[in-house]
Amino acid sequence: MVERTQIIKAVTAALKQAPERKFQESIDITINLKHVDMAQPKNRIDETILLPQAIGVKKIAVLGKGDIVSQARNAGVDLIIGPDEIERLGGVPREARKMAGQYDFFLAETAVMPLVGRWLGQRLGPRGKMPQPIPPTLDITPIVERLRNSVKIRSKDRLNMSVKVGNTGMSVEEVSENIDAVVKRVVGRLESGELNIRSVYVKTTMGPAVKVM
Repeated sequence: MVERTQIIKAVTAALKQAPERKFQESIDITINLKHVDMAQPKNRIDETILLPQAIGVKKIAVLGKGDIVSQARNAGVDLIIGPDEIERLGGVPREARKMAGQYDFFLAETAVMPLVGRWLGQRLGPRGKMPQPIPPTLDITPIVERLRNSVKIRSKDRLNMSVKVGNTGMSVEEVSENIDAVVKRVVGRLESGELNIRSVYVKTTMGPAVKVM
């Protein structure tokens, strides 16, 4: 596994080589895989990862009615959608696509999941944003808090994937800690672990890519 000092060295180099900007840039990593048959769905990476260091507010939508609506309001989620609105959005594809792009994570009470699948499945599914089903008695507050500091990384059928791990307003150590968490999680999902990693690169939005491993 890549050493933390190696990650810190790469992040430091990426920040140093990045052109100076008057705005805060994102910092992303790209993970390239090898010897993995992505034609097999079981080999594809689709992980929601809780980062040790927050990288910004994630927008969360809750779909349902009843108790989950009260919980969602108390938890401060960004959007609450009832059954009627789910059906309405199903008839306005452009608006549904916009909503799917604006929110990072979706939660839905189990009772409305058939409606979600019917009316919004085509908009959320391809983006890897199908809602996490919430049973009636489950408190969503800790789930919302966890998702606020989480990122989602997906490979689909490709051998490479990218994900945001920080921004230029964070310290090198904070960004490196997040990179370490993401790489360890992906390695843990691979059949041959680190042997399936071809390379990992880190870069700022406008900067050159620097090899981590």
